[in-house]
Amino acid sequence: MRTFEAVNWNSPESDYTELLWTQNTSQFWLDTEIPISKDLRSWSKLSDDEKTTFMRVLGGLTLLDTEQGNVGMPLIAQHVKGKQKKAILIFQAAMEEIHAKSYSTIFTTVASSELIADTFEWVRENKQLQYKTYRIDSYYRDIQEGDQLSLYQAMVASVFLESFLFYSGFFYPLYLAGQGKMVASGEIIKLIIRDESVHGVFVGLLAQELFQQLSEEEQNTASAFVHELLNELYKNELEYTEKLYDPIGLTHEVKKYIRYNANKALMNLGIEPIFEEEEVNPVVLNGIRTETSTHDFFSTKGKGYQKGKVEPLQDEDFQFLNQRAAESNIW
Repeated sequence: MRTFEAVNWNSPESDYTELLWTQNTSQFWLDTEIPISKDLRSWSKLSDDEKTTFMRVLGGLTLLDTEQGNVGMPLIAQHVKGKQKKAILIFQAAMEEIHAKSYSTIFTTVASSELIADTFEWVRENKQLQYKTYRIDSYYRDIQEGDQLSLYQAMVASVFLESFLFYSGFFYPLYLAGQGKMVASGEIIKLIIRDESVHGVFVGLLAQELFQQLSEEEQNTASAFVHELLNELYKNELEYTEKLYDPIGLTHEVKKYIRYNANKALMNLGIEPIFEEEEVNPVVLNGIRTETSTHDFFSTKGKGYQKGKVEPLQDEDFQFLNQRAAESNIW
């Protein structure tokens, strides 16, 4: 009979697992803790095109979070051997479900039933959104037991989703919140970004460790795969951005933002950025910083109000984690 073993947190699997478990769990939040009703006045002042864009970017984010929570994280966790690492991935999967639900909380607070139904129909019909979800999903479902290369490819797809593909959707809520519009909704987006930044770092570390276990031939295949998939997703993302943002004149700004985050995704994988540095809209760039907000406790919960003390990950943390991943022989 097979012997089953319990996870033993007294014996760390690596130098970073407990750090990232603590980081993930200390950031826990629920959509019901944010007073979205405070956005009703702001919502009423948006134009029809602005409302449509807002609903569609959140609809797209809902689909991607659903994919990550239902499929991506659970399947990767199934094939990762370390029980502590599995635990972190499963917790992250649960947070993806909270993210997906939070968009519906925004919808039901500010939008009509008809507009909500139209948004989810648009999600089903938008070719670029469906295509990128399909491509990411295919690598999750293609993981083969004992095949490290297929697992690495799934991890790369996950990092691209968490650290790159979400951000075309994050742009507009951050842009509005930076102008004092839809501020409570913007707080939810900032909380989600804080989570996704940790998710991308953790899966990126797992991918870097796994890459070291591949043969030289497999490493060459894996390296080529990373850039081929990024280029494919990037071209699709440009088209997706045009469909979303042309009506409100922000396409050029968003394209710079997605290139910025594509570079961040590569860095999470321990790979040098490929896009040149550009000046990203400072209002939006400020929105992806992980410091706590300064909103008053009685008006908006924000990231400054937490159940415990949460210190955001800093650049030196990333450097430490990347170094450990490169040196680690644990898998």
